[in-house]
Amino acid sequence: MSTTATEALATRKVPLMDVSKLTAEKAVTKLIDYAVSLGASDLFLVTNSKDVTAQVRHLGTIGTVSILPGELGLKAISYIKANAGMNLSEKRRPMDGRWIYNSEDGDDTVDLRINMIPTIHGEDLAMRLLVRGHALFDIANLGFTNEQLSAVSDLLESPSGLILVTGPTGSGKTATLYASLRKLNTGERKINTIEDPIEYDVDGIRQSGTNALIGLSWAELLKSVLRQSPDVIMIGEVRDEETAAIAIRAANSGHLVFATIHAATAAGAVQSMRALGVNPHFLSTALRGVIAQRLVRTLCPKCRMSFDLSDAPHTFDEVRPWLGADEGNTLYAPRGCDACANLGYAGRTGVFEVMTISKTIRNLISDGTPTRQIHDQAMKENMLDFRQAALLKVARGLTSTEEVFRVIPTEHLLLDD
Repeated sequence: MSTTATEALATRKVPLMDVSKLTAEKAVTKLIDYAVSLGASDLFLVTNSKDVTAQVRHLGTIGTVSILPGELGLKAISYIKANAGMNLSEKRRPMDGRWIYNSEDGDDTVDLRINMIPTIHGEDLAMRLLVRGHALFDIANLGFTNEQLSAVSDLLESPSGLILVTGPTGSGKTATLYASLRKLNTGERKINTIEDPIEYDVDGIRQSGTNALIGLSWAELLKSVLRQSPDVIMIGEVRDEETAAIAIRAANSGHLVFATIHAATAAGAVQSMRALGVNPHFLSTALRGVIAQRLVRTLCPKCRMSFDLSDAPHTFDEVRPWLGADEGNTLYAPRGCDACANLGYAGRTGVFEVMTISKTIRNLISDGTPTRQIHDQAMKENMLDFRQAALLKVARGLTSTEEVFRVIPTEHLLLDD
């Protein structure tokens, strides 16, 4: 990421990008290339009463990069819709489209997943940027502690069963799923995925996408995938009772099933599955483990500020058993420099809870035990919860306390009474 490309976003010390004198085609090209150069995950065009604001999501935060005059902004939106195969005359209903975009310099091919919604002032476009050819994540580089990585590796060795990945939108679940599949993709097992949309084209994996326009739902596609005799199945999201039930049956009949589900914590995923009508006994026999996660920004190593903790030696006592002798003696905070474009942060890493299903936890699930008791038992079995995992990131100088509190709900960070 270049300093020039990010200064306007990070500091506002230089003007926003001026595209007002460009044609709609040139303006869109410049905005997309700019977003790609930032490493942004999303580009947004937001229609206001007199203009259209271009924004990007970078390292998980939103920043404005340009203001397009009203007429140019509307032409830019129409140009994007046309390239994405969307109906230009439809402005009242939400729409989805896809555009395979080649950067102006020819270095990048970007898969743009585009959604339009109507608003009070006009159409708003959200574009997910997926740069083709980027290396998939290695599971060892996602941010797991050594102990968590060992537990996840053991889960991936399971011949069958259900592994759930949970967290809010933008928490890195897709990266964890693809990293897991990448580790399993040795050519010795047949791997099928069910996604909406398919985010990365992976050699050796059979990938299928749902299609609401023709009534091809998660559950319907999953039934067909099972007839393909896969060894491993990845379900992008368990959204309904039928998909949940089929996933459990598949996991209990010899398939290794990966799926995401909405839950705040690892133990909370059990309740989320129960809420979808899954029988507790069948869930307990199928479930192998749960990975809950959040993404935090990592401090820039070149400019982070350090504060000696000799006057507060007990700051990291709670996680001292997991720290090395030279760790946990200093607190770090963001500053900002040319290398990080004055953001103070240079990347992102995961904060995880990894709950493996022991015999005791399996019995608790089967008995319909409340989430809190399942969480407490997992802690007794040495699971790191979000509080401890975040403290380790701070103690090791990887992130700041401010960033942790920004991303992880306070209820998961405070000690219980």
